[in-house]
Amino acid sequence: MSKSLNLKHKIGQGISPHSFMENMEIRTMELSGIPNTKEQMILNYETFSWTCAEDELFFGSIRDHEDLYCLILCTDWCPDVIWNVPVLFRVMEQARIATEVLKMEDHLETMDLFLTDGGRAQPIAVLMKTSGEVLGKWGARPAYIQAVMDRFKANHPDKQEPKYQESLNETYREIGSLYRTGNEYQRVMLEELKELFSGMV
Repeated sequence: MSKSLNLKHKIGQGISPHSFMENMEIRTMELSGIPNTKEQMILNYETFSWTCAEDELFFGSIRDHEDLYCLILCTDWCPDVIWNVPVLFRVMEQARIATEVLKMEDHLETMDLFLTDGGRAQPIAVLMKTSGEVLGKWGARPAYIQAVMDRFKANHPDKQEPKYQESLNETYREIGSLYRTGNEYQRVMLEELKELFSGMV
């Protein structure tokens, strides 16, 4: 990611967090253990709570920096979005950072500035100044969950191998299980976001 990257021209091209959740299509993601994507995402958003007062205070202190802006690149058909974006929404609310969602398919040229291992993994939260200067990004998964996918890719470099899809499906099941096991992924996300913010402000 170039340090001189400026995305001011993207401000105002997205939709609000509320609109994104309200206008989601309802999907079933069996491998990820999500029977209703819209219902699950809204539930994740509404039931989010600050289990650590220190985290709540930290993100609340970001309010002193009024020149910050957040763009979240994502779609409503990715299971990682269902789990991670509600946490991102809550963090930005606590920090009072204006946030909009850019639907990935409509902004591929921007998405391609923030690839994960060469792929369009989502969600990607881009933190920037209101002047457009990009300060950093988070995504697409907490590191320990991303490590599961990294391991799969390392062990299965050939997409034509006979058991590639079967192994990929098993990887999706494992990742889905990690998300559904307590709030550990949220705790890790908050730690990663605190580290990101600490390097910016």
